[in-house]
Amino acid sequence: MNELRLRAVREPDAPPEDKESEPEVKVDGETASDSESRAEAAPLVTPADDTPEVLNRALSNLSSRWKNWWVRGILTLAMIAFFFVIIYLGPMVLMIIVMCVQIKCFHEIITIGYNVYHSYDLPWFRTLSWYFLLCVNYFFYGETVTDYFFTLVQREEPLRILSKYHRFISFTLYLIGFCMFVLSLVKKHYRLQFYMFGWTHVTLLIVVTQSHLVIHNLFEGMIWFIVPISCVICNDIMAYMFGFFFGRTPLIKLSPKKTWEGFIGGFFATVLFGLLLSYVMSGYRCFVCPVEYNNDTNSFTVDCEPSDLFRLHEYSIPEVIQSAIGWKIVRMYPFQIHSVALSTFASLIGPFGGFFASGFKRAFKIKVGKPSLFLSLSASRPLFTSLLPSSSCPTPSATTPFKILGY
Repeated sequence: MNELRLRAVREPDAPPEDKESEPEVKVDGETASDSESRAEAAPLVTPADDTPEVLNRALSNLSSRWKNWWVRGILTLAMIAFFFVIIYLGPMVLMIIVMCVQIKCFHEIITIGYNVYHSYDLPWFRTLSWYFLLCVNYFFYGETVTDYFFTLVQREEPLRILSKYHRFISFTLYLIGFCMFVLSLVKKHYRLQFYMFGWTHVTLLIVVTQSHLVIHNLFEGMIWFIVPISCVICNDIMAYMFGFFFGRTPLIKLSPKKTWEGFIGGFFATVLFGLLLSYVMSGYRCFVCPVEYNNDTNSFTVDCEPSDLFRLHEYSIPEVIQSAIGWKIVRMYPFQIHSVALSTFASLIGPFGGFFASGFKRAFKIKVGKPSLFLSLSASRPLFTSLLPSSSCPTPSATTPFKILGY
């Protein structure tokens, strides 16, 4: 692994060496471990401030701490407003957004690998990466269409043929890419090329699988997408606010600004938020009904009779709590119990996605300034797990990437 990192900084005219059996490689009298230590100690380059100029002028009299507070707050409100607009446009637009985010995330991770791979002038890496992305998406989305729109698929002859041989076609497409990779192997760079082959497949596993599960959630009902992702957003915001005002105790060295106060405050605020949001959304059919294909109208609909999960039930309160609040019975939706589990996951397990992103950025010397799209989404944690005529809701009823692979 150290050998590969040293090759990345070598002069272009220096011929590559193949010393796979040697545990330590010397370059210009310096060991690989010494070079790695020096690279680790290299300072990060701070990028230019890309905060909108109008905000810089309006907040110029504030301290850097409060200026950062207001910039984050204003941009957060803008992104939340944009999120509401997307939700209003309906599930189909949400699916398109998920696919666009998937492509952008894949592009950013692959670009890190390509920056090293391109220095050896080896063929086909980026082309094959995008080809494998196409193959994997064809397989996953083909499975989704077959499962959720079986009637439509069986009615159309071309779709029926594609559905019948879908997995065979997917396997054949992958084999073509596999053979292309083998043909692209170059002598003395085999190990590097196999590293990048693994890099591409790990990226596909992280990005495409997650987006596929998000699409499944949307088909089951928008509430299964909106509540989990809203809990993640709420946890990020409330953890920041509690940490900003009350934070004193560092939480983890990997992310020095995270505090125990923010972590705990974000947890309780997120659980309360999940209960309230799920109560409101459970009363709207356009959120709780799955996307279905209507044979009579030849269109997709989101109208159904809500299941018991989205009907109000009466629950008896334990006697210990009755004496404290004075209530014996509470009316709530069973889905609110699910929301407690989702919000707890988003609060206790979700932040580790942010820690992963922090480690990722530090590993590649990009832990600076504003994060990239992929790293922003990674910090938002994994998300839990088409053509609608209308979405209006009725009233309620820089260094080598191989180090992250452990080489």
